[in-house]
Amino acid sequence: MNFARPLLLLLFSLSPVRADDAKPNIVFFLVDDMGLMDTSVPMLTDKQGNPKRHPLNDWYRTPNIERLAEKGIRFSNFYAHTVCSPTRISMMTGQNAARHHTTQFISPDRRNTGERGPEAWNYEGLTSESVTLPRLMRDAGYRTIHVGKAHFGPVGLEGEDPLKLGFDVNVAGCAYGQPGSYWGEDGYGNLNPKRQHRAIPGLEKYHKTDTFLTEALTIEAKAEIDRSIEMEKPFYLYLSHYAVHSPFQSDPRFASEYSDASKGKSGEAFATLVAGVDKSLGDLMDHLETKGIAENTLIVLMGDNGSASPFGKANEIRSSAPLRGKKATRWEGGVRVPFIAAWATPNQAHPGQARLKIEQGGIQSRVGICYDIFPTFLELAGGAPPSDHVVDGRSLKTLFTGRADRSRQEVFLSHFPHPHSNDYFTTYRLGNWKLIYRYFPEMEEGAARFALYNLNEDPSESRDLSGERPGRVKTMFAAMTRSLDEMGAQYPELDGQAQIPLKP
Repeated sequence: MNFARPLLLLLFSLSPVRADDAKPNIVFFLVDDMGLMDTSVPMLTDKQGNPKRHPLNDWYRTPNIERLAEKGIRFSNFYAHTVCSPTRISMMTGQNAARHHTTQFISPDRRNTGERGPEAWNYEGLTSESVTLPRLMRDAGYRTIHVGKAHFGPVGLEGEDPLKLGFDVNVAGCAYGQPGSYWGEDGYGNLNPKRQHRAIPGLEKYHKTDTFLTEALTIEAKAEIDRSIEMEKPFYLYLSHYAVHSPFQSDPRFASEYSDASKGKSGEAFATLVAGVDKSLGDLMDHLETKGIAENTLIVLMGDNGSASPFGKANEIRSSAPLRGKKATRWEGGVRVPFIAAWATPNQAHPGQARLKIEQGGIQSRVGICYDIFPTFLELAGGAPPSDHVVDGRSLKTLFTGRADRSRQEVFLSHFPHPHSNDYFTTYRLGNWKLIYRYFPEMEEGAARFALYNLNEDPSESRDLSGERPGRVKTMFAAMTRSLDEMGAQYPELDGQAQIPLKP
């Protein structure tokens, strides 16, 4: 009797489902408010392109983010919008915030326009009619999973529910941009009257336990991966952690590792939130390996805006040092974010990895942008947007190899016609040059309407060259306004009049 065929059938039936090799699994691991310098992985480089450590890299300890970086490629110039909702909707639609008009973070219960903000800005966020990445991924055959923070629309409107935006599964996603509490004992806000106004839904099984919110979301994400394997479907997992956003509640699992009086209690707590996210990533990577699907799973880690760490004020070189600024500012520290892409287990012989080659241990210095996620994932999944949907993003496929992609421009426009830590501005990066335009310079003592920096020579934006290079200012202003006009940007308003940028 020939036992070979039954034995092979038995082994096949017991092996984990790897889905169709033409449809690799994708894990998008998004961290709220994690800036470029909020890990132990040096993202910045010296002028020779070698990684360069800075003091903040030595304060944080993120061995699993280091592990992911060793498996793949990190970017030193990856950009997001300066606050969360604009970035998140850009990733969902492939569009710059100036085009989709969600230019401010969405408040769950008010318009949040600001005294001089554009009245018609898209405070409602996404709807069931919006072209979204998960909807297109689902059309391409994927099981689409949302775990964690959503923040795509306010309370009572369609955008608050990820299930109406193309996700097959929603765990803990709602209109809130921050949790009422990270502590299971508080029911993540549900059991604490002081924190119920931002209570996280759908995690009742963890209430009255010592399960930190980051851990609960990780457990749920692993369970959804297992369900996808059982269903024999490739999956798109959008694991969007509420951490490291405030409230800065210490994760007790890591509190003993971070004790430094000079950092303050909030600084220590913030570091434990970072450590919890790092553990989540490691647990997820281990789970993919255990299930035998790591070679066919792409992991992308990213922050959604600049750091919100409690170090320094908005315009200082502290929170994101050596970069200036932090979340909600015009500076590089407000818009440059960590970005790492890797196959969970690199194997150049794997057919899926042959279609998307990723340099191991590499550092990419070319510009990448949050809305590039949309076309990159769709290309890998074999999907495409409708022909009438404008996509500002470009595929990152070539940049993942470590090479330059000369078909891409080194351009990033950040448009923020609202008040926040910095008020009413547009910034425009073109190559190594960055132009800052302030709509109301009189609101800031000593500020001029224009500022110009050479980021290659002055990454901390400490020397304004606008007076020395008026020709460069005019050239960049013209390019900036062309982009704003093409995208139909909305402008701040004063006495009912849109404040169109004034020529230098």
